[in-house]
Amino acid sequence: MDKNEMLFERAKALIPGGVNSPVRAFKAVGGTPRFVARAQGAYFWDANDKRYIDYIGSWGPMILGHGHPAVVEAVQKAALEGFSFGAPTEREVELAEEIVKLVPSIEMVRLVSSGTEAAMSAIRLARGATGRSKLIKFEGCYHGHADALLVKAGSGLATFGNPTSAGVPPEVVQHTLVLEYNNVAQLEEAFALHGKDLACLVIEPIAGNMNFVRASVPFMTRCRELCTQHGALLVFDEVMTGFRVALGGAQSVYAKAIPGFKPDISVMGKVIGGGMPLAAFGGPRAVMEHLAPLGPVYQAGTLSGNPVATACGLATLKEIQKPGFFDGLAAATRSLVDGLSQAAAAESVAFSADCEGGMFGFFLLPELPQNYPAVMKTDSPRFNQLFHGLLDRGIYIAPALYEAGFVSAAHTPSDLAETISAAKAVFASLNA
Repeated sequence: MDKNEMLFERAKALIPGGVNSPVRAFKAVGGTPRFVARAQGAYFWDANDKRYIDYIGSWGPMILGHGHPAVVEAVQKAALEGFSFGAPTEREVELAEEIVKLVPSIEMVRLVSSGTEAAMSAIRLARGATGRSKLIKFEGCYHGHADALLVKAGSGLATFGNPTSAGVPPEVVQHTLVLEYNNVAQLEEAFALHGKDLACLVIEPIAGNMNFVRASVPFMTRCRELCTQHGALLVFDEVMTGFRVALGGAQSVYAKAIPGFKPDISVMGKVIGGGMPLAAFGGPRAVMEHLAPLGPVYQAGTLSGNPVATACGLATLKEIQKPGFFDGLAAATRSLVDGLSQAAAAESVAFSADCEGGMFGFFLLPELPQNYPAVMKTDSPRFNQLFHGLLDRGIYIAPALYEAGFVSAAHTPSDLAETISAAKAVFASLNA
């Protein structure tokens, strides 16, 4: 008796699609989703008590692995003190101090409960601070499910977007301009046409929602230059990359290549909550002081700065600051990516991969794609075959070819070796 199937049938009777977030439904890859019973370290066990090596880590937050002792202790202590107060706590201040200390572009920060909420609020802040309405986003970048950001590219070079979700009226996205990622010519034309009306440009610096595609240094340089030139704010969506690809986030990676580089607003989530519902957005004092109660831009949340969530996030941030943490994490991730690449080559499977810190992605393509149209050339049926082949062998990667993967500090060399061995066997079957 398959308990996963039983649970899925029960769920579908009560929850749309049987899941509370669409990608969990396995719709892209087919089959029955795994219902997780428990997790520890680099593993989770499903309802049938089958163990999997976990490479999604709650979609990024579990950088230490599941159930890290220091984090569990902090959460247990906080829970005994109270779940929620609707009033300020010292721990909110401590978490804000840690974020500001670690991210030079941030002088003030506002805590919220989800990445969607943080991105939505950052856009509102940018509009309020500049007095402008229009914004630029990029095809293949996901910034949560706020109405103004659920858009796809139009037909022209600089065409305003059309809604990609029912329930979003066209007039809601009429100020959202959607461009091709890593396309400098489109970027320059968009600013030439609309620069005086643009409140902000919002971007995933390393896009984790079209698998793993990084913005090129020349492209990011022009994003910064054009925003500065036209008075628009550069909004970095680091919900996924913040404290995951480096201690200072993706912006610290670009700062090494672009002297003096800083975004104007940073959006963060996932790792800063350690697996609990917590996110944030922050930036220079002059921008953040537009927020209520200091300024006219309203933003609020009953559970913002939740005392249990902040305890979890604070404990996580303290652990990842220990000497050598990111060196070890990056080495493990690189070892996995190189091993997968070698295994694919040995079986003559078209494969390309990239990684930064504890985040990685791969494509069944001979070269790494640079934008969403190129990502879409991936062979979906072969990816589905790869996904299920790994799943059958106890390896859990994202159930969609458009999602990045994550390595945690809990993954051991034997975990990585087991994963590479399983992948080699599946690669062999792809050409059978």
